[in-house]
Amino acid sequence: MNVVVIGGGPAGLYFSLLLKQRHPEDHIVVHERNEAGATYGWGVVFSDIALSFLEDADPAFFRKFTAHHQRCDYMEVTHRGVRVPLHNNHFSRTSRIDLLRVLQEACAEAGVEIHYGSRVSDPAELPDADIIVAADGVNSEVRTRLAEHFRPSFDVRRNKFAWYGTHQLFHPVSLIFRETEYGAFIAHAYQYSDTLSTFLVEVDPDTWHRAGLDTATEEESRAFCEQVFAEDLGGHSLLGNRSNWFQASVVGNEHWSHGKVVLLGDALRSVHFSLGSGTRMAMQDAIALCDAVCAHRDEVPAALQAFESSRRDASAKFQDAARRSLDWYESVDSKMHLDPVAFAYDYMLRTGRVTHEDLHQRDPEFIARVEAGGYHQPNATPAAV
Repeated sequence: MNVVVIGGGPAGLYFSLLLKQRHPEDHIVVHERNEAGATYGWGVVFSDIALSFLEDADPAFFRKFTAHHQRCDYMEVTHRGVRVPLHNNHFSRTSRIDLLRVLQEACAEAGVEIHYGSRVSDPAELPDADIIVAADGVNSEVRTRLAEHFRPSFDVRRNKFAWYGTHQLFHPVSLIFRETEYGAFIAHAYQYSDTLSTFLVEVDPDTWHRAGLDTATEEESRAFCEQVFAEDLGGHSLLGNRSNWFQASVVGNEHWSHGKVVLLGDALRSVHFSLGSGTRMAMQDAIALCDAVCAHRDEVPAALQAFESSRRDASAKFQDAARRSLDWYESVDSKMHLDPVAFAYDYMLRTGRVTHEDLHQRDPEFIARVEAGGYHQPNATPAAV
């Protein structure tokens, strides 16, 4: 089988690796538009649930992949300067560069060809391919070119974001809420190496305008955010890397494939980073696509339909949770009056996928504080999924 993958991110590389391992005779080529070693962003987060899927799919790769991960077993919500720990929330963090390096090395060892600095946007340029996997990101050029077939949808959200790094080490996955004279600012922070943490800043558009960030340069924005979170940064600076403001867009597609072309990763659908599940979903989709292709070696349309059938329900659930999470963050100004414990409790219930009972089993000490303060939401039930 002749397989071409457009995009050398986690989804495209992991699919290529798995398929090459199971069918070494297949000719698999990955076209990555960036040069080798080029990446933007800071760290990525996996829950223990996400890691279990990777371990089941390929134990050898899993051991290499997690060898240098930073792990923690709790998260922390900071509100009004008070840190509220939430235990038994297990996370594993690594740099995006290291994630890609391990995948690139594993692909090379397996015999996958990776062409760096190779930009392919038109499937018509690949007439000899049996399957074309478009894993070319949230702004997929392949998806755009074939939009009439995939029928993509884009839910552009209102809040503004900027990615930074810092040498301040946030051992737990940390959510920090700071009130200013302009409005509320939010930081999503977590350590992903021995020396660095991701520090993503979020702010609503009205606060963003009042603070003058709509006209600020990248450096001026970085310096402003550094001051907002000075207490949390402990004297450390924020580090920039193409740290321009952007808005989140929840991407979906009515159809996942067209002919021999199939979407994968963020080209297929995006899951907002407030859930920490984007890379997980991309790699789980890669596993499912590999399984489908292996099960229907001589029937590509059947393989692509089997992939969609196996994953569409999970995708819909996660995107629903993503929208609920985004709604919570976009209305956080109406919650800033809450006591820190009540605030953290409200946060944990935001998607409807976690109940009071779930939290009681996971962290009885936290729930004891919730119930002692009278913050229990007795009617909170999980969303229909």
